[in-house]
Amino acid sequence: MTDQPEQTSNTMWGGRFAAGPDAIMEAINASIGYDRRLARQDIEGSRAHAAMLASVGILTDSDADAIREGLLTVLSEIEGGQFDFKPALEDIHMNVEARLKEVVGEPAGRLHTARSRNDQVATDFRLWVRDQCDAAETGLVALQKALLTQAEAGADMVMPGFTHLQVAQPVTWGHHMMAYVEMLGRDRGRFADARRRLNESPLGAAALAGTSFPIDRHMTAGALGFDAPMANSLDAVSARDFALEFLSASAICAVHLSRLAEEIVIWSTAQFRFVALSDRWSTGSSIMPQKKNPDAAELLRAKIGRILGAAVGLFTVMKGLPLAYSKDMQEDKEQVFDAADTLMLSLAAMTGMVSDMAPNADALRAAAATGFSTATDLADWLVRELNLPFREAHHVTGSLVALAERKGCDLPDLTLEDMRSAHEGITEGVFDVLGVENSVASRRSYGGTAPDRVREQIAAWRERLG
Repeated sequence: MTDQPEQTSNTMWGGRFAAGPDAIMEAINASIGYDRRLARQDIEGSRAHAAMLASVGILTDSDADAIREGLLTVLSEIEGGQFDFKPALEDIHMNVEARLKEVVGEPAGRLHTARSRNDQVATDFRLWVRDQCDAAETGLVALQKALLTQAEAGADMVMPGFTHLQVAQPVTWGHHMMAYVEMLGRDRGRFADARRRLNESPLGAAALAGTSFPIDRHMTAGALGFDAPMANSLDAVSARDFALEFLSASAICAVHLSRLAEEIVIWSTAQFRFVALSDRWSTGSSIMPQKKNPDAAELLRAKIGRILGAAVGLFTVMKGLPLAYSKDMQEDKEQVFDAADTLMLSLAAMTGMVSDMAPNADALRAAAATGFSTATDLADWLVRELNLPFREAHHVTGSLVALAERKGCDLPDLTLEDMRSAHEGITEGVFDVLGVENSVASRRSYGGTAPDRVREQIAAWRERLG
């Protein structure tokens, strides 16, 4: 004979249901295995709700005080690892309420007046995602500061700039690091924008239509740090675009981290030798004793898969749901929790790698001088000094690149006679622009790679980040 399922869930549904769910239904219906992470936000929202109910005369002050103090006891038990979470109670809301009743007795039953689990979970989830936006901001600033330190140390350090992963023009290490500072700055902007848009309170929207009780939604919104209550009760309980926006911002940020991770993987190879990673961020091989693998960077490169997968998952859940609340939305949290955890781990790991990696100045400079990287400088000189149309200058330069290839040398190694074979007006002055240091120093346009321009951008970001 099988055990009969507990009837606890039936109690919360009231008299509508005569029989409790069987074990499989209980398993698929329960969310306490993961939404326990909302405990602090749930209790914070309930304390604000109780205070508001007392202020408008729905609760007595004594009942509200008992509820608020009892909720602190429950929170202390949860944070201390002493709380017994019960799957039969389905979710964090009912687990907290059931324990509150054990702590304070009859007043606990009055807490749920003028609200529903629909607006309660929407409020909890917004508070949690808001906290994650703040955490992402902190993690991004730490990574930006690590990149700024690298940029300061390498503002004059010449390295190859690439297009199509082919040597294109010389740049500086500092300029390359600052490119990621800019990307991460935009990521911070996306999280800040998402936070600003989500910062409205669903609490008091009740199940979907509002409530007949004379509640003060502005009071609870203010108590929870929201800018205002949400203006439409249907929207308040059913909107999950705040979570979608958080996942979208997280996915874009993870793409940027993955791009930098890919570069670190390439740079640390024996073929490039652009950087050395510390032992803290590398592993060895079980069979090849010479190996030092950039495993942290490789794992970071893959993390975008988890975060983007979470975004696609929630978009898929939400795409066909009619207003207002549907149980489908119980599937909104696990992927957001996982994406947030993955993002924060990725930011911390990348900050550590960037802080520890050591650029190889000699290898960087040697690579910058290959691949005819100063060909554009030669073409620009022909335009500037000989007044050639750029298309003609491009053609002349191309012929000199072909000549250097045939001779097995780079452009600065050609003789003046070689140069004049392509255009008789070329003078000795052309050699002043062909060195890689001269090349980067000449790129003084705003946003360019010239070391003084890089230092200006570093200083501006230092001031911005504080």
